[in-house]
Amino acid sequence: MSQLAATHQAINLGQGFPSFDPDPVLLEAAQRAMRPGNHQYAPMAGLPALREVIASKTLRLTGQAYDPDTEITVTAGATQALSSAIAAVVHPGDEVVVIEPFYDSYIPSIRLAGGVPVVVPMRPPTADDPVFRPDWDRLRAALTPRTRAIMVNFPHNPTCSILTEADLDALEALVGGTDILLISDEVYEHIVFDGQPHRSMASRPSLAARSFIVSSFGKTVHATGWKIGYCCAPPNLTTEFRKVHQFVVYAVNSTLQHALAEYMADPAHYESLSSFYQQKRDYLAKGLAQAGFEVLPSQGTFFLVAGYRALSRSEPNDFARWLTQTHGVAVIPLSAFYSPDRASEARWVRFCFAKTPDVLDAAIKRLEALRPVQPS
Repeated sequence: MSQLAATHQAINLGQGFPSFDPDPVLLEAAQRAMRPGNHQYAPMAGLPALREVIASKTLRLTGQAYDPDTEITVTAGATQALSSAIAAVVHPGDEVVVIEPFYDSYIPSIRLAGGVPVVVPMRPPTADDPVFRPDWDRLRAALTPRTRAIMVNFPHNPTCSILTEADLDALEALVGGTDILLISDEVYEHIVFDGQPHRSMASRPSLAARSFIVSSFGKTVHATGWKIGYCCAPPNLTTEFRKVHQFVVYAVNSTLQHALAEYMADPAHYESLSSFYQQKRDYLAKGLAQAGFEVLPSQGTFFLVAGYRALSRSEPNDFARWLTQTHGVAVIPLSAFYSPDRASEARWVRFCFAKTPDVLDAAIKRLEALRPVQPS
């Protein structure tokens, strides 16, 4: 879709990346970090100062204490961390439960490890509850003696839902008394709206004890191209994780690790993200609703999901292409996050609002040209 957007000079609200630069304070820290000669290999597990900042931040936000030396690893982005966690613990024939819709790297990584993905759909939104939610009963029914792990992703991409305390209760009950591991994708941990907290696996000791918790500095500091993330896990899981990490990446960009260690030491730099993005969410949601979209509540991430039934009867992929080619606004069809046999059910599209005001204004103006579909 990004290539299609470029071809048709469309405004790209599809792929999830900010259209603005990181904080100048961070860029200045990066420039300072380049001068002393921080250009050789960092330690395999990551710069100690950055791991200490991650440990401090996680303890402050979740109450879970991770040892920077034995439980935290800096990675080349979150996707590498997720793939390495899967490769570290999934053996041929192991089953891994994946909640659908799902981020597109999960199933290929499971298959590369020889694992078997077991897809469990979320409960779709309804008039009474217009949010996608995990279906714990269906998930429980999907567990077998071969279940090795469950992929967890909240705040959820692409549906923008978050976990409740009741969800954590259900997950604790689900895995209690088993050896099932959790691989938790929490890259949008600092982008949660309407005063709600992010409920990390780290906030429950029983869940933290069996979890790889993955996050991304790219999402937090508006620098997705830096490709720096991290993984927190108990010592036994981190040992296995690092066996993979060492031979996939070895070490991550040393200069930018120095800059992030300096910048992230100030909690204000991530505590302000929710209010910053909530203004953008509300602005785009209003514009989409006026254009005729059915906008679902976004509880977290920098995305909005919207239905287009009032505007078109097309299949999701066709609608996304038409919107890009004809109206100059690129989106991602939610069908891209579904198994092929269920993709046609996902009549929703995802918009990214991590954009400057002028980009959002221009997109809304173009969408004003949409007209409701006429009844047959």
